[in-house]
Amino acid sequence: MYKHILISTDGSEVAQKGVDHGLSLAKSLAARVTVITVTEPFPYYAAASSAGWAPLPIDISGYEEGQKDLADKLLAGVKEAATKLGVEASILYVPNSRPAEAIVETARTQGCSLIVMSSHGRRGLGRMLLGSQTAEVLAHSPVPVLVVR
Repeated sequence: MYKHILISTDGSEVAQKGVDHGLSLAKSLAARVTVITVTEPFPYYAAASSAGWAPLPIDISGYEEGQKDLADKLLAGVKEAATKLGVEASILYVPNSRPAEAIVETARTQGCSLIVMSSHGRRGLGRMLLGSQTAEVLAHSPVPVLVVR
């Protein structure tokens, strides 16, 4: 049924529930896995709101290096967990992108048959203000999406 599962994570406790569920599902189905984490571009809007401060190139490169280091550690941990379960897993870090767009695009280009991700379950104003990457993936995904809460 599902031969290639895309599991997304941002490293949060909530996302870990999706990772655990996705790896367990992959094991039971003998499916291979791609684990993706995405980091957004440097938050220029935050810099613009500070009185008179403009980010220097070193600020931006430091941000990007820090994001990559965090992503590498996160993905290495998930890869290790997959290996312990006997699940074939590849890892993918996508920098400077909107998470939902990167997840949907990866599912398309990698030929995934299922996306597994978690949701914080926010409603109302919290969802509107913070956005919902899960809702956006659900709306645009070319394949089924399993949402873990």
